Amino acid sequence: MRAILVGIATSALVAPALIARRAPEVPRAIAAKVVRPQRVVAASEVPAVEPVELQDLTPADARLFNAAIPFVRGPRPAARPFLFAGDETERSRATDCLAAAAWYEAGDDPVGERAVVQVVLNRLRHPAFPKTVCGVVFQGQERSTGCQFTFTCDGALTRRPSEPAWERARQIATKAMNGEVFSKIGYATHYHTDWVVPYWSASLDKLAEVNTHLFFRWTGWWGTPAAFRRVVSSDEPVIAKLGAISPVHRLGGALDEAAVAVAAAGPGSAGAPLATSAVAGEPDSFTALLTAGAPESYAAIAKAACGQRPKCKFLGWTDRTMLPGGTPMTPVQMASMSFSYLRDKDAGLERELWNCREFPRTGPGLCMRRQAFPAPAPSATPALRGPGALDGVRRREEPNGAPAPGALL
Repeated sequence: MRAILVGIATSALVAPALIARRAPEVPRAIAAKVVRPQRVVAASEVPAVEPVELQDLTPADARLFNAAIPFVRGPRPAARPFLFAGDETERSRATDCLAAAAWYEAGDDPVGERAVVQVVLNRLRHPAFPKTVCGVVFQGQERSTGCQFTFTCDGALTRRPSEPAWERARQIATKAMNGEVFSKIGYATHYHTDWVVPYWSASLDKLAEVNTHLFFRWTGWWGTPAAFRRVVSSDEPVIAKLGAISPVHRLGGALDEAAVAVAAAGPGSAGAPLATSAVAGEPDSFTALLTAGAPESYAAIAKAACGQRPKCKFLGWTDRTMLPGGTPMTPVQMASMSFSYLRDKDAGLERELWNCREFPRTGPGLCMRRQAFPAPAPSATPALRGPGALDGVRRREEPNGAPAPGALL
């Protein structure tokens, strides 16, 4: 994990063996540099979440100070399972935000990634933090320093995970949103590496250690299970910073811009899509559920979704039941498609097509071809044959020598 607040270095995080020991004394010279923690917040007020600031200690002194903080005594219950309740688009956004926190904070290390993911979900259910997964992860992203998860504001997003690493992070995030719990860190809402000392660390309960990283929960009532019962929101925001690695955030941002443009076009422009998703395995192809009104806006929405891509395919339906849902399209789904946009700059192709049975168009090249369903295959039952030719019966022939059909002499 990374070094600050919620940060776990990229080295593998392996839980150390538990050894009974007495915390060492902190040298007076080091203790004198540390600003003492603030009071324990009463249950009647929500604790403040402040930007990360570090005590003025060298890494060696920080390790001595951290080692002197004892682990909390008493119960350390595991967090309750979390179950995400949004639709597929919202789930995809949340999954990618959670996976980004896992990979950028912990590297390609499953143990560290599970720890980060659990902290995010703990924060999600605590009233001191935002109500969405993406809101928790990117809290404070607008700051140059002091964001809650350092990768969101320190330039780390310019790095890209490998495809296998990204897929592992998404799998860990998916399991957590489906109820898997990393019980070791309980209800921890904060963590840091052992070579730094944030101002808040000594005011919290030290719960667990995962390799070189320490996990904390709030002291008093705000660190108990009863405090983690806030109703969360599934209205996951689009995070433009994730667009480079997350199609659902890249596409979502473009569609939000398109919706604004459509709304600004004037009254009755109700063409903004209701739901959109990238086609699995085809990063430049998208499907969308469109509103039935104002088909004139569909082309603008498609172009905004495709952005600057030289090749792009955008397919839209107004009938929710006909959306492919990640599976190959059936002939019926193809026939019910309401709008399509195709672009191939290398071939000089850019085409907008409407289902003219649903939205009558005038002018050449605007209507989709009607989908013809294949005729059923002929039956394998052999055809019945009549009696063979009768001896002694001569057929009348046409002038060209061919027998006249049905003519017997």
